[in-house]
Amino acid sequence: MKNFLLGLLISIPTIGLAIAQPSQASTNLPTLANPSLTASASTEYQLGRNWARILRGRAPLLNDPLTFHYIDELLWDLVPHSELSDRRLELIVVDNPTFNAFAVPGGIIGVHSGLIVAAGSEDELASVLAHEIAHLSQRHYAQRIEEERRNRPMVLAGVLASILIASASPEGGAAALTGTIGAQAQSQLNFSRRNEEEADRIGMQTLVAANRDPRAMPQMFSRLQRSYRFYGQRPPEFLLTHPVTESRIADSLNRAEALPPVTLRPASIDFDLIKTRMEVHLSNQPGESLQRFLAESRDHNAAKGHYGVLLSAIRTNELSLARNALEQLPNVWRQHLYVQLSEIELLLAEQDFTTAQQHSERMMSLYPGSYPVMKVHAAVLYQSGKPAHAVPVFRSILQSFPTDVDSWYQLAEAEGLAGNITGVHEARIEYFLLTGNIDSAMQQVTFAKRERNLQPADLARLEQLEAETIEIRRQLKEDF
Repeated sequence: MKNFLLGLLISIPTIGLAIAQPSQASTNLPTLANPSLTASASTEYQLGRNWARILRGRAPLLNDPLTFHYIDELLWDLVPHSELSDRRLELIVVDNPTFNAFAVPGGIIGVHSGLIVAAGSEDELASVLAHEIAHLSQRHYAQRIEEERRNRPMVLAGVLASILIASASPEGGAAALTGTIGAQAQSQLNFSRRNEEEADRIGMQTLVAANRDPRAMPQMFSRLQRSYRFYGQRPPEFLLTHPVTESRIADSLNRAEALPPVTLRPASIDFDLIKTRMEVHLSNQPGESLQRFLAESRDHNAAKGHYGVLLSAIRTNELSLARNALEQLPNVWRQHLYVQLSEIELLLAEQDFTTAQQHSERMMSLYPGSYPVMKVHAAVLYQSGKPAHAVPVFRSILQSFPTDVDSWYQLAEAEGLAGNITGVHEARIEYFLLTGNIDSAMQQVTFAKRERNLQPADLARLEQLEAETIEIRRQLKEDF
């Protein structure tokens, strides 16, 4: 029962470096039906982390540190108020315009960038995260694996495969569900009604404990339903895997009204900033997006409009217009971390590297250890022609975020320009391991061990990476 999942995915385009595809797939099934899976959280953890390797290698990841930081902070604002006991979580933000979020055994939580645009408020976005956390805390995936263990192992492969395909292609998920497994089996992919209701209930309790509006969850589900009904689209991926009916929305609204009253948090501009970033990023017509935000800047929401103009004008290379929009922002927006980092993005577009570095160094002193600040600072140093100075910044990022594949990629580039060939190999090995390209990782180990003048410490690190590569290869072969 090996390699079936990889067989389903072999046709999906690979992103990033020119990476070799996994080894040839067979038509056998993966060993997801191992009885020990439900008995061992460590087995679930390993399965989830190895599944994430495949996802990272095949789905376009969103390389926007501001948006990642925002979602990560929102996630960890909810987790302490949840019933989740194993809190070894990993967030993956997929650069995909569809409305989707997912959770996978082992603590993987994924969010499509399109879901941010779909949400009407921060609490609505938080409600989706709370719902997914509840699925993990109640181990619904493990229950489903146990239920399907004897009779429908292929369905389980399809569950994970459909998430991967939907993440890589907006249209691929539904086709994978129906084409690979069959229409009659599609109902088996969905969580049971009991599991969905439980995730609603526990998710809303998490929202209340975090001082967030529990009514945001049924509101978000209703918004997703209306979005595809109004535009005549097929249901969002989230609704395909989390079926929502009118009665369920009504029941959840009644349940929300019965919960204790909540002292809601003061409104924050964080959500408006990040939603605007995603609206600009996902726009296929940046010129039209610019005109829309120009109109909005003269209308009811001037600040959000000016920020949208700033970002859109950077995309269209109308930098004087972007500078003017920045200056039109009110002080409370100008002082916000995300806007200050956006100003550095504008300085880089203007190729004012000296001022950009001054600004990013000041931000580093004001926000030590901040993920988006370090990412922007490293980008400034790299683009300023100072790759050797960028290397320690990338390494500092990776100490806290060791699965940040973009930072491993950028580190390899910086090491190469700085002349550290061993460092290039090591960073590429880590990159390939995180994206499930084991053959390429092993090839890099071989190249690195051929380098002359290796120090004993260098050789020890390479041998450790080689052993890790061999073990991950074994795990992927066994699990998938």
